[in-house]
Amino acid sequence: MASAAEQLASNLNFSTFAKAEDLKKRLWFTLAALLVYRLGTHIPLPGLNPQAYAQAFQGQAGGILGLFNMFSGGAVQRMAIFALGIMPYISASIIVQLMTSVVPALENLKKEGEQGRKIINQYTRYGTVILGALQAYGIAVGLESGNGLVVDPGWFFKISTVLTLLGGTMFLMWLGEQITSRGIGNGISLIIFAGIAAGLPTALAGTLELGRTGALSTTLILAVIVVAIAVIAIIVFVERAQRRLLIQYPKRQVGNRMFQGDTSHLPLKLNTSGVIPAIFASSLLLLPATLAGFASTTAMPAWATSIVAALGHGQPLYMVLYAALIAFFAFFYTAIVFNPKDTADNLKKHGGFIPGIRPGDRTAEYIDYVLTRITVIGAIYLVFVCILPEILVSQTGIPLSLGGTSLLIVVSVTLDTVAQIQGHLIAQQYEGLIKKSKLRGGKRGR
Repeated sequence: MASAAEQLASNLNFSTFAKAEDLKKRLWFTLAALLVYRLGTHIPLPGLNPQAYAQAFQGQAGGILGLFNMFSGGAVQRMAIFALGIMPYISASIIVQLMTSVVPALENLKKEGEQGRKIINQYTRYGTVILGALQAYGIAVGLESGNGLVVDPGWFFKISTVLTLLGGTMFLMWLGEQITSRGIGNGISLIIFAGIAAGLPTALAGTLELGRTGALSTTLILAVIVVAIAVIAIIVFVERAQRRLLIQYPKRQVGNRMFQGDTSHLPLKLNTSGVIPAIFASSLLLLPATLAGFASTTAMPAWATSIVAALGHGQPLYMVLYAALIAFFAFFYTAIVFNPKDTADNLKKHGGFIPGIRPGDRTAEYIDYVLTRITVIGAIYLVFVCILPEILVSQTGIPLSLGGTSLLIVVSVTLDTVAQIQGHLIAQQYEGLIKKSKLRGGKRGR
């Protein structure tokens, strides 16, 4: 029998959306914020020679710079003020979250609730400033070392570039937080989504152009399209898949009335970590490879050159590290967002229990047992979805925007945003039903 929420969701229609004024305001705010972001990716960095930079970028568009350009929404290709994108913030988040597991002071802050979370977020912002400044300085040095890329090299260019790129990253971090609080969906994920989605039409047109010129065969293009559709179908299926644990509540007596025991379910998503492992893994691989790539314009030792070459996009070492990092962050992020001990304590507090499992520690152990095993499946799914298309991209020369990571981010963020919109509509319909019941009650009272 369908639950009340499922029944309400099935009854949602256009009239419900038309009445949801708060939802429409949130949607308009989100669209306006993303439009500001897209405009920023077209404002060029001052002091550059656009023609010389465009030629230099074309030579490395298929490597790390191409991957970095995909996440920045094309800002790297134009060397815009948002060229750093949101990646320094993501890298800082990874570092801070890893430290919360090993530093007792940060671990205690995490347990303090909302106040502790605010302090940890502030540390993340400080880390973003440090990482963003380092990456921006590396970009400035790399641009100056290029042949004719900078009109007037010198410290003024370095300082202005660091301030401009770092300011762009901090603005995007603030914009993402505003989308999360005043818009719809996760702001940081939506910014990455907007950048990738903006490049999909160009990537598809580029693939068709390769087929027209004969660089790619029609059969290969059709095969890639079929693989992309299959990957999207797998993502939709797995992202909505759940392992439901049966929860029972005992009979209870209120006054002289005996209420029958109720049953419910504890839903455990097959992929609890969502798209975070792919973003984290890409971010960690981009950070050292980007800095090494800029350093390679000057004299580098032979061992460093060989490491940079081995970490190139599509290389075996890159693929192995990418898969390993995705699997690691699938488990790591799941452990952060879901605590079996807290869930078991909440069930015990409200009188709920899993049939055949003793409440308390045994329930926590059982939930952890189930969660660990479904996370194994989720990690395998993430590695498969991200690696298989990446291999096709690296072997065929198809644009990176059609790779597995980009498809995973686009589909997952779309599903999460649609789910939040449905949640707002259901809440709107609940409020409407409550108002109607109050009006009926008032009329009967008269």
